[in-house]
Amino acid sequence: MALLNLGDDPWLIEFESCEKLHRDIMEMLSLRQREPRSTEKYAQISATIRSRLKQYHLEVNQLKQKIDQATRTRAITFEETERRTRQIEILQSKAVNMQKMFDEHNTGVTRDRSQLLGPTGVSSWVSDDDELVGGEASQYTVEQLRDQQKQMLRNQDEGLENLSKIISRQKNIAQTISSEVDLQNEIIDDLGDHIDRTDARVVSETRTIGTIDRKDKTCIYWVIIILLFISIITVVAI
Repeated sequence: MALLNLGDDPWLIEFESCEKLHRDIMEMLSLRQREPRSTEKYAQISATIRSRLKQYHLEVNQLKQKIDQATRTRAITFEETERRTRQIEILQSKAVNMQKMFDEHNTGVTRDRSQLLGPTGVSSWVSDDDELVGGEASQYTVEQLRDQQKQMLRNQDEGLENLSKIISRQKNIAQTISSEVDLQNEIIDDLGDHIDRTDARVVSETRTIGTIDRKDKTCIYWVIIILLFISIITVVAI
């Protein structure tokens, strides 16, 4: 939208800053849509967008207050007041659309975080979003918003710490399972060696039995031959 050239009007400068902030938030929303919800980058972008939305609401409210102040002091004309009021309405409409886009893509992430990080971190984020939707962010000063942002980051750090502990426990369990598997593999290898040795002994014993069996049969043949020889000699002698 074209603006009137009013020189170095602070209101126009702040309005341009608010427009630029809107473009930045839209770019970050577009960037976040390309990231999987379970990644750390998605969470970082979401935290940045949340902070920028608070800043956007605060700046729009400040612009509106300056219009009211200029109207009371008659610093600008009635037509300029109407034009700037329409611009504020457009900014507020953009804020509603951005908040809607943020909430639509943040619903699944909030549910996943509530399962992983516990209710503390999630409740603080949800309450922050509710404040933005209700327009209550405009009631806070910049210092208060910074304090809220620091608290939000502390809650997020606590949630990440809890997640780190969960991952550490899972790692210990995995190491224990790995050690047990290695032990079972060693037992299986030893059992295989015992089976191989047993098979070798069985083959050796089988060969020994075969040799003994052949020797027994040979002895019987010799006994029969000797008996026949003795019988022949006895017949001849008679």
